[in-house]
Amino acid sequence: MNNEYIAHIEELKGNARYEEAKSFIQDLLFQNSDDYRLYEELADIALSEGDMDRAESLVAFAQNLNTESSTGLYLRGYIAVSKGKFKEGVKLLEEANKLFGNNAEILRNLGWGYLMIGKTTKGILILRRALNITPDDTLIMEDLGVALISNGETQAGEELLRSAGREDKIEELKTIMRI
Repeated sequence: MNNEYIAHIEELKGNARYEEAKSFIQDLLFQNSDDYRLYEELADIALSEGDMDRAESLVAFAQNLNTESSTGLYLRGYIAVSKGKFKEGVKLLEEANKLFGNNAEILRNLGWGYLMIGKTTKGILILRRALNITPDDTLIMEDLGVALISNGETQAGEELLRSAGREDKIEELKTIMRI
């Protein structure tokens, strides 16, 4: 399988052209039905479309083809965290982080997973590291902002939420936390 194909799929996904990407992948699968990366790409598209169950089954299929795929580990960890299986997600994301060192998206999900299992200090530290890698990432800003406010660092959290364009979250959190 040519890496140019994967780059083209990534470009299509980056432009939210999911149907075109899926069609392109389907054509490639007729020639390369055992290429696990194509199933991982379909799983990523399913996640973007909000179809968690389809993504999970596609990742499982891809992992059967290649149990050592680092992208597969990341996707499984992301899905586990998204489904509230935080300990499992943290374990998988830690493994993916070893293979994909300093990947901001992995770190964002890993940090959130640590927050959800009660390891707040570690979660905030990892989210800060993710934000240092990609300082304009609004999802990381939002996650870190929420974490900081929840940890009593209200001013810093509010600043991040404002930078992320999520002023609405500030009042919501203050109401919930009675700040």
